[in-house]
Formats: sequence, C-alpha cells, structure tokens
Amino acid sequence: MSTTEPKNTILAAAKVDLAPLEAVVRYPSYKSFDEFIDVERLRSLDSYIREKIKRRILEYDDPKFYTGPYTIREDIAGRPGSRMIYLSESTMPDSYFDLDKTDVWRRSDAANEFTLLMDFIATLPFKATGRILIMYDDQAREVPAHRDHTETEVLHDFIWFRTNLSKPFYMLNFHTGEKKRVESYSAWFDTVNQFHGSFATDNLTFSIRVDGVFTDEFAAGIPKPRINLASTPSYWACRNDQGVFDDR
Repeated sequence: MSTTEPKNTILAAAKVDLAPLEAVVRYPSYKSFDEFIDVERLRSLDSYIREKIKRRILEYDDPKFYTGPYTIREDIAGRPGSRMIYLSESTMPDSYFDLDKTDVWRRSDAANEFTLLMDFIATLPFKATGRILIMYDDQAREVPAHRDHTETEVLHDFIWFRTNLSKPFYMLNFHTGEKKRVESYSAWFDTVNQFHGSFATDNLTFSIRVDGVFTDEFAAGIPKPRINLASTPSYWACRNDQGVFDDR
C-alpha cells in the first residue's frame, strides 16, 4: 500500500541530495525478514508484550523516542511522544554509531521483564547483539518521517519487527512523496537514503529493533551494492522484486 505526501513536504525534502546508487535501487523499499525468522513464535508474544508495556505505562516514565535532527521537516525534529524501553544498555556515552558495537552493550534490568522476548531474540540470525529497543505509543501521535543518519557508507545490521500488523509504519521516497507501508512482521531497511516514520493510531502499538552483527552464514547470503553501502537492504529487496537473483 502506498500513499503520497503533500507537495509542500516534497518541496521541503528537495534540499536533500540523493547520493549515487546502483541502478536497480528504488525507493521507498524494505526487505522483509519474515522468511528468516519464526513468525508464529513472534506472533505468540503479542499479548505477553502488550501486557508488560501496559504495566510499564502505569509504573514507569520511559524515555521518549528521539527522531534525531534528520526529519523531513526540520521544525518537527525532536521527541514526538512515543516511548522507548531499552532491553540493553551501553557502557559508553550515547552514540548512534555504536549501535552495532556489541562489546559495549549489556543486558538491562528491563530485559528481565521480557524474558520470553529475549528468548525469541536469541533465535535471530545475529552472532552478537548491540542495542535492543522496544518502541511503543498508546496515544494517537505520528512519528515524523526521519533518517537515522547521513553516512551513506555506514550500514547497520538490524532487524525491526512486531508481533502484529497494527503499527502503521512506512518508508518514504522524499523526492516523490510516495509512502510504502511495511506489510510484513519484520524488516530491514535503508535508514539513510530514505526516510521512515509511522502514522498516528488510537491503539497501543509497538515494535522492536535489534541491532548487532549478523552471523557469517547469514551475511554471506546478502547481496551488496558496489556503492552506497547504506542502501544494501533496498538493493537486496529491489533485486528480488525485479527477478535478479544471481551475483550480477
């Protein structure tokens, strides 16, 4: 499902230069990981995680999600109101570029509340994990379209996933305004050359992101572009969509 962003937002994004890409890459796009994970086990955690989050809403003041400065509209950068639960914590000062430095991340106290989720995460194709984060909101607030950073030769191994399909999460082509909703339970996506965000919804919604280092076996099966390493998830997805499955 795709929608179109209002023209004034497209104009605001026209200031963003798109770095060189392989010809096969198209935006918006994402790579579903549903074929690589146990989706039924993930879905079975829905009520479990939901009840844990509801309890935290009553008992804790979890930190607000930070979009970072790279929002499609600079005037709405900041903390939109959605909340975060860190299931791992870093021994270093906060830095986005440390998400996959697995040696600096340790299991947090909050992880002890989500043992079944942590057990599921242990089945994912990582040889080691870094940041592990639950993002949730129980109010009708959108997360503005944003990029995580601007370094096109930096690629993070991560899996974004959810236990149900109710969170209206999307990828955005900032030049055309086209939005592509994520329709799978899991995804890996280009966080640099395209924007991503979520629409507002009245229900409690949540998703989980696990950063780390993919196993050697899994990484060996990922096709890599010759340029713009950050575009790897889209390169993989678009090659599959266009029926390109060999090396070149």
